[in-house]
Amino acid sequence: MRVVLAEDLFLLRDGLVRLLQAHGFEIAAAVESGPELARALAELEADVAVVDVRLPPTHTDEGLQCALRARRARPGLPVLVLSQHVEQLYARELLADGSGGVGYLLKDRVFDAEQFVDAVRRVAAGGTAMDPQVIQQLLTRRATGDQPLGRLTPRELEVLELMAQGRSNAAIAAKLVVTERAIAKHTANIFAKLGLEVSDDDNRRVLAVLAYLDHGR
Repeated sequence: MRVVLAEDLFLLRDGLVRLLQAHGFEIAAAVESGPELARALAELEADVAVVDVRLPPTHTDEGLQCALRARRARPGLPVLVLSQHVEQLYARELLADGSGGVGYLLKDRVFDAEQFVDAVRRVAAGGTAMDPQVIQQLLTRRATGDQPLGRLTPRELEVLELMAQGRSNAAIAAKLVVTERAIAKHTANIFAKLGLEVSDDDNRRVLAVLAYLDHGR
């Protein structure tokens, strides 16, 4: 699996390269700036891009914007964005096209090698990997002014949050120490209350929930 990595801090970039290689990834390119990232994504056939939001020369959202442009040129290009802090605007932009293969993690998660590598693989496979803190803020923001979300029970909100992180029913059941049948029932109730069509495709299900949280649909 070929990875394009963009991170301007040398020590972190080098550490990520070594970590990914140790888990069987091929590093197609490891760059430190927006222009370098744009060239790498345009010229190389990457299976997934792991991108720091803030890159030179602007040190604002250069990395994110490069990744979004690359996704427009190559729809569905898997992108995992890393950020120092939760920025809801960045999460909204990343989710805006409604397609799979997206992730948004805080950089703190990088230090959990298993969690980080799992996120890269999940995104590369077309799934989602959203940081729990990002999802929590989106849930909180929507809950204050959105009546349909307000109809969910506390347990359903808990299940929704775990769904939005990209977890399967089995993983949610294990996390909450309940049966998969109970989670399936909660999931059905969530979709009914939010007016979202139930799908057997976990990735599309999660994206539908995230799109609802983000755009109020």
